[in-house]
Amino acid sequence: MHIGLIGGIGVAASLVYYQRLAAEVDRLGGTMDLTIVHGDIQTLIRNNLADDRAAQAQAYLPLLNRLRDAGCDCAAITSLGGHFCFDETRALSPLPLVSAVTPLDTAFAAQGVKRVGLLGVRGIMRSRLYGQLVRTEAVALDDEIEVLGQAYQDMAVSGFCTDDQRALFLDAGARMVRDLGADAIVLAGTDLNLAFDGQDPGYTVIDALDTHVALLARLATGQVALGQAV
Repeated sequence: MHIGLIGGIGVAASLVYYQRLAAEVDRLGGTMDLTIVHGDIQTLIRNNLADDRAAQAQAYLPLLNRLRDAGCDCAAITSLGGHFCFDETRALSPLPLVSAVTPLDTAFAAQGVKRVGLLGVRGIMRSRLYGQLVRTEAVALDDEIEVLGQAYQDMAVSGFCTDDQRALFLDAGARMVRDLGADAIVLAGTDLNLAFDGQDPGYTVIDALDTHVALLARLATGQVALGQAV
């Protein structure tokens, strides 16, 4: 199956999607047919902060049309924050959209995780992953959402994590485990690998990107039908 990705939101996340998807398809013994288009991160940030879902869905539409014209069978958005307008985008999309959010509840339950702490863009933390977790409770540092959200936004735009940003995120995760009873910290922002890769924070970390990649790899290799994934 030909997979289409909306990338560029941000660039670092797109690179990790590409690397991990290629590796997972190879591990499954398949070959990959993939097209990536580049979205504008500043447009996404502006629409996300304004909660202008219709505008962002319209921004995605020409990218989805390009993926359709390239022969893609389905498409995915390489940004959990970029899923804030998922329903609006799906209504316009010429291709089936594979959500990065929907599979997470099942994945957490399968791992025996009952309460997760969230790190990501402001909207994800405030909405507790858009309210889509049913079997898993989500918590966040509500008093610090603005600070954490801005740090995440700055990191995503630059494609680089400073030492101060890394320390901020690692400490926030530790406090959600210690003070809020989180069983694991979810990297609910696809650029957070910049802060957490190669680190041993002393608590369980789940990268939401990996759950999405695993599903896309199974689609790419025909191990799951498209109707089961959208």
